[in-house]
Amino acid sequence: FISRNQFTPGTGAEVSGKRLGIHAYGNVGRIVARYGRALGMSVKAFDPFVDPRQLEADGVEAVGTVEELYASSKGGVLINTARKEVIDEQGLIRAFEERADLKYITDIAAEAQPLLTEKFGKRVFATPKKMGAETAEANLNAGLAAARQTVDFLKNGNRRFQVNK
Repeated sequence: FISRNQFTPGTGAEVSGKRLGIHAYGNVGRIVARYGRALGMSVKAFDPFVDPRQLEADGVEAVGTVEELYASSKGGVLINTARKEVIDEQGLIRAFEERADLKYITDIAAEAQPLLTEKFGKRVFATPKKMGAETAEANLNAGLAAARQTVDFLKNGNRRFQVNK
């Protein structure tokens, strides 16, 4: 969506042949890497908690620092699908002012969203509300997980997911 200029008239870019940088190689990072590779992208990742051999086994190039990951991402698009708190908004604004090639897309609007949109236009996009897990399949899977956890508690006394203690 962002590489196609939010589907406005004009030329966009394909993702095939581009580099995908992943900051944090947990479950979502691994899935994103797999999709990126399937789309013909080369994938780099930084995660100090994951053995670089695991990344390499997945066809992902391990980088040693966050700075190295971002320095190698020219023409970059920062995608945040976690929480708005993981983004330093003032740092994001500074990065936008320093790098005309940077774009940002998120499924949770920043506190500074009006300013970002006003100053940087189509380089920034946020969905109107948090979209993570807003699919029929995700809702079904969440319900099934809750049911399994309830049965496990009633049957085995497992309190791993207990909220109130």
